[in-house]
Amino acid sequence: MFYKKKGLPEENSIVLCTVKKILFHSIFVELDEYEHQEGMIHISEIAPGRIRNIRDYVIEGKKLVVQVLRVDKERRQVDLSLRRVPLSLRNKKNEEYKQEIKSEKLLEYIGKELKIDLKGMYLKMGHKLIDHFGLLGIAFNDISAYGIEAIKELNFPQKEAELLVRIVQEKIKPVEVVVNTTLILQSFSEKGVEDIKTVLEEAEKYAKKKEIKVNIVYISAPKYRIEVTSAEYKIAEEELEEVNKVIFDEMKKRKGIVELVKKK
Repeated sequence: MFYKKKGLPEENSIVLCTVKKILFHSIFVELDEYEHQEGMIHISEIAPGRIRNIRDYVIEGKKLVVQVLRVDKERRQVDLSLRRVPLSLRNKKNEEYKQEIKSEKLLEYIGKELKIDLKGMYLKMGHKLIDHFGLLGIAFNDISAYGIEAIKELNFPQKEAELLVRIVQEKIKPVEVVVNTTLILQSFSEKGVEDIKTVLEEAEKYAKKKEIKVNIVYISAPKYRIEVTSAEYKIAEEELEEVNKVIFDEMKKRKGIVELVKKK
């Protein structure tokens, strides 16, 4: 992908990386979604149990889905774990990345209509879409479903906004209704990050039990996007309210704060 995030990933986030160097006790990787950023996986974080040969698990060039354990901002050092990421999360992250590649190609196609290269399209539209929606794929799905209303707050020039909407709606056909809210989750306890992670896990467990199709997207600290997909708008709205209630209740138990900043 052309697009790379600046800065460092958040601790406990799930990221995609490519193996660059294998040593006896560790692996050095490049973080695919971040600009000029490497990370390290210690041998103890590759797989459970004793490992005799790291190359039995990874080779140079292999893409891995890993969890961010620690971030040293001064040294720009990122410690990662492979073994702590369950298969379901690996599959979800890989699918998300594939969708972003497709979405980037669509952005490039729109750029050709405007006679702007991909780098220019990110400067003109892409960065704003990602900052607002979290992912290009989510942005395009919302535009497909809601049209010009989805990007009203971004203040794109009228002609360019209309072109964006027209092409996206031609290329992406919504087969289900997607509703979402953007929440700010804050905890001031010593284990605040873990509390928020647990709260979101509880929301996902509830959704699974109730057979609600939910997708929780980390936008940027402390913003999270809660998406619910259903065949009918009314049902999706009701299910979203249920999931949000779980998050509010679980945060309240842990003396955390939840603020609803956007609902669609």
